[in-house]
Amino acid sequence: MKNLGRFFTVIIAFISLSSCEGPAGPPGPPGFDGFDGQDGVNILGTVYDIVGDFTPSNDYSLFSVFAEDVPGLEVFETDVVLVYILWDQIDDPTGPIDIWRLLPQTLLLQQGILQYNYDFTFEDVSIFLESDFNLGFLGPGDTNNQVFRIAILPADGAGKRNLDTSNIQEVMEYLQVTEANIPRVDKN
Repeated sequence: MKNLGRFFTVIIAFISLSSCEGPAGPPGPPGFDGFDGQDGVNILGTVYDIVGDFTPSNDYSLFSVFAEDVPGLEVFETDVVLVYILWDQIDDPTGPIDIWRLLPQTLLLQQGILQYNYDFTFEDVSIFLESDFNLGFLGPGDTNNQVFRIAILPADGAGKRNLDTSNIQEVMEYLQVTEANIPRVDKN
């Protein structure tokens, strides 16, 4: 008899709980509109190139302010900024094939150790040379017309996939960027 009473209690509780549904509540407040006439914020990631010379007058560094060099680009404090150097080009019948390397990159030269390095904030990136010798002894091949590719990855997407950030092609595929769509900024 006790088991029969418990059985009916469980059945009544189940029916009561499963049939609890009331009227829909009031709608929530509307979201905020964007500024009229202005494009939205880029949260998808961006890739752009800068070209420049490392000279004593710029303290052997190149500086890029995101909002100036890529208008409309907004970088957040949690975003990841990667910088690649155009290391070499291979001849091919269809055109040269670029070889990119992720910074920092170190060279062992006759003069000593040279490193291409960078740092960044959510507003800018600085690419600079470091060495254990006087940078004035560098030849033009190490300082003139250097090409760098800057990739900005949104933080929310950068950690969601096992992305090989040393591979520029994989990063560009992830960001859905093609070579033809990459703007180039001349810093000379």
